[in-house]
Amino acid sequence: MTELDGKVAIVTGGSSGIGRGIAARFAAEGARVVIADVRDDLGEAFAAELNSAGAKTIYRHTDVGVQSEVAELVDTAVATFGGLDVMVNNAGISSPLRKGLFHEDLEEFDRVMRVNLLGVMAGTRDAARHMSEHGGGSIINLGSIGGIQAGGGVSTYRASKAAIIHFTKCAAIELAHYEVRVNCLAPGNIPTPILASSATDEDREKLERFEARIRQQMRDDRPLKREGTADDVAEAALYLATDRSRYVTGTVLPIDGGTTAGKVIVRKSTTDDPSR
Repeated sequence: MTELDGKVAIVTGGSSGIGRGIAARFAAEGARVVIADVRDDLGEAFAAELNSAGAKTIYRHTDVGVQSEVAELVDTAVATFGGLDVMVNNAGISSPLRKGLFHEDLEEFDRVMRVNLLGVMAGTRDAARHMSEHGGGSIINLGSIGGIQAGGGVSTYRASKAAIIHFTKCAAIELAHYEVRVNCLAPGNIPTPILASSATDEDREKLERFEARIRQQMRDDRPLKREGTADDVAEAALYLATDRSRYVTGTVLPIDGGTTAGKVIVRKSTTDDPSR
């Protein structure tokens, strides 16, 4: 199938993790994809890999925390491929994991908010400026279940993701008049490099144990027992990018194996009657 044949898409943070999965899925469905990131070696190699398989992609160095670079990214997509139909604001970073709120110096606040929130807001605005004059389009913002479900640690990251969710709903209301749909995906328990980046320098040697412990807690809290992947998020992004979701805007879709639905019920035995 080629559900995005003839469409032009931008994926920020597209060189690894969830962004890479989305960019690959879109390219496989026939979209012409602009991969944006700050890791030039990864981005350029990924674009070359997709193009060698017959896709039409380009890589563009973009720091989404710099508004002028986001505007230039949109201009590049339009100039190179003739338009812009889908904008995926995926780029994001984590705040450092501290030993509690009392130990949090909020030193990374400006950087995290600039990338995670400002990048989404600027990407939405600049993409919508083009889409509003060319028949509409789909904007997909990447939040997190950390923006839905409260918890301790990485408080700045959680706050940035909660803000993305609220901004998405506000933008959806304002842009509906132009047939521009704005939705938010909220992944959870998806193995990506962002969790490792939350470890502070003093934790570096303990990183493997730290990540294993966090991952196990995520598994314990997840009703579905299979692991989520970047491909699972990409499938949801594909749905929001296509006409199958033409009546869907302002939504927040958790992709978390049921984590935000509620706590797992622990049964005494596998033979317990679930009806009791």
